[in-house]
Amino acid sequence: PEVRALWKKMNSWALKGFKETYKKLNISFDKEYFESDIYWKGKDKVLECLDKDIFSRTENGAIIANLKKKFNLPNKILLRNDGTSLYITQDIYLAFQKKEDFNYDKSIYVVGNEQDLYFKQLFAVLDMIGFKEDKFHLSYGMIYLPEGKMKSREGTIVDADDIIDEIQLLAYEEVNKRYPELIEEKKKERAKSIGMGALSFFILKFNPKSDFIFNPKESISFEGETGPYIQYCYARIESIITKSKELIDLNIKWDLIKHEKEISLVKQLIYFPEMLDSITRNYNIHLIPQYLLTLCQAFNSFYSSCQVLSDNKDLEKARLLLIRCVQIVVKVGLDILGIDTLNQM
Repeated sequence: PEVRALWKKMNSWALKGFKETYKKLNISFDKEYFESDIYWKGKDKVLECLDKDIFSRTENGAIIANLKKKFNLPNKILLRNDGTSLYITQDIYLAFQKKEDFNYDKSIYVVGNEQDLYFKQLFAVLDMIGFKEDKFHLSYGMIYLPEGKMKSREGTIVDADDIIDEIQLLAYEEVNKRYPELIEEKKKERAKSIGMGALSFFILKFNPKSDFIFNPKESISFEGETGPYIQYCYARIESIITKSKELIDLNIKWDLIKHEKEISLVKQLIYFPEMLDSITRNYNIHLIPQYLLTLCQAFNSFYSSCQVLSDNKDLEKARLLLIRCVQIVVKVGLDILGIDTLNQM
């Protein structure tokens, strides 16, 4: 009992630390499942399927799923010959438990690509025992530092908290340089939004399956393919709209929107719903950052060629509505990515 109590106490420390890190990233979970709570239930499920001849026992006593013939996958051990379980033992039971708890349409497992074979085997095993629910492994690649791959044995592992702290420090330095007149509290608030946005955007802009190098200094830049670049675009539009004395009017003269840069911007806006629909089917979340980059580049190209604030008030109203549409789409895109928008940068 003493050892178990100590184990639970140490676990609580670790979980508290995880939650503190998740909070920095605005991540929360509706429900958490612990291996210790379902350990025996997973074993019971495997033994139940063994009794039904779904699984088989090897000569040395281990219980396996025969996957070669039907699924062309390596056979998978489900219980060792000494009766101890493996990760898959718990995952089999957990699939049923999550379905009961949430009655989901589709279960998406977000796990690194080093587990690709494992999830093919898990899904095959679940099919064998009649669990036909829709399931998908959202596989992702590895993140490297500019110095190379992180290796625990060589002490080159970087904690998430260290990365977050470094990003926010870099963001604070940039904010302090640009807006020294801001009070300290506002500097920190703005730095947090910019820093966390930079981190999230840099990671999410890559195809999930690809490996990439994370460069903190590059990610915080206000130029290039970065989160701050998108946030700055939003703030720039806010500044233009604020400077105008005209109110946003939906009843504009659409025939005034005819410049090639305006047309290009409209085409980008029209593509937004189609892009979102593609993501819901293919889970290519990186398409949102890529779209936002293209949209903001189109806006900047438009703004350098077309004067928004003008003596021609009908034209001004038309262009104000156009850039307001861009701003709305940018906000929706960033909201999906969990990134703040700022009215000033």
